[in-house]
Amino acid sequence: MLAAYYKNLKISTKHLFYSISNLLYTEEYNSTSMTKTAWVIPGQGSQVVGMGVDLQNIPAAKARFEAAEKVLGWSVLDICQGDEITLARTLYTQPSLYVIESILVDLLRERTDLPELVAGHSLGEYVALYAAGVFDFESGLRLVKKRAELMDSAAGGKMAALMKFDREELDAVLAKTPDVVLANDNSKGQVVISGTPKAVEEVVRQVKVKRVMMLNVGGAFHSPLMETASSQFMTVLDKINFNDAQVAVLSNVEPTPTVDQQELKRRLAAQMTGSVCWREIMLQFSALNITNITEVGPGKALCGLIKRTCKEISLENIGTLEQLDAKTLVLTP
Repeated sequence: MLAAYYKNLKISTKHLFYSISNLLYTEEYNSTSMTKTAWVIPGQGSQVVGMGVDLQNIPAAKARFEAAEKVLGWSVLDICQGDEITLARTLYTQPSLYVIESILVDLLRERTDLPELVAGHSLGEYVALYAAGVFDFESGLRLVKKRAELMDSAAGGKMAALMKFDREELDAVLAKTPDVVLANDNSKGQVVISGTPKAVEEVVRQVKVKRVMMLNVGGAFHSPLMETASSQFMTVLDKINFNDAQVAVLSNVEPTPTVDQQELKRRLAAQMTGSVCWREIMLQFSALNITNITEVGPGKALCGLIKRTCKEISLENIGTLEQLDAKTLVLTP
């Protein structure tokens, strides 16, 4: 009993340490310079045929593409230049986005200073951790490869995106409906629910929603129904060495800034079965006095969400070589 008492005391003290450290970090963060930047990284759904092709002749990018092919066993560039259906398959989408977004991060780091803060939406969190120096490129890719394989093979689940609804009504229906959860809290008027097909359909039937879009996935991502896949993922995650982050990271399941390697690993481990709290992350941008945000990756989905939530923040997109070069010209005296 005494041993158990000290074990519990050690765990409680550890979490207290993280809480105090994050609080002190936030206070210190809020007291720094007037201009504060953040990079945000989009996840699955932002992919587009042809992405990354304009980067292939850059020596550093070419080396990344070659290293990725050795890990994956297939060419990211071939997939990105192929058909939309293949690229949209989770097995290929997630590693392709990770590789291309990591290359964009590398090129951006060559041209400008690191931001004060990074955050990624679902899959994008892996690129955010790479950007913050938490793990190296190939370690992150091995994690994403395993994640993609597990999520691609998931079955028995359903996900639906809901747009423009009454939040209180939705929360009430979710609370009384088993086997379905809020998977992605993207903004005040946009969420994704995840669960068994029957449960998801029941929520959609009961809640008055302006638009519903059923997602083309077989699993109930970001829900407790992914517990088996999450356990299998841990066999790979446990082997990856994490470093303290060079800049603060806002995690999907716990959107408070931290640089602690153990805390970041714990949060990432919870992501597959936990909700993506993107709305809360955006509110943190305002609370932490972020003034400028760069979305690093294809598309403008995250900037669109941030624009409607944090109107005071300046936004830009870096998803192509042309956009990267335009930023470089602005920074060059």
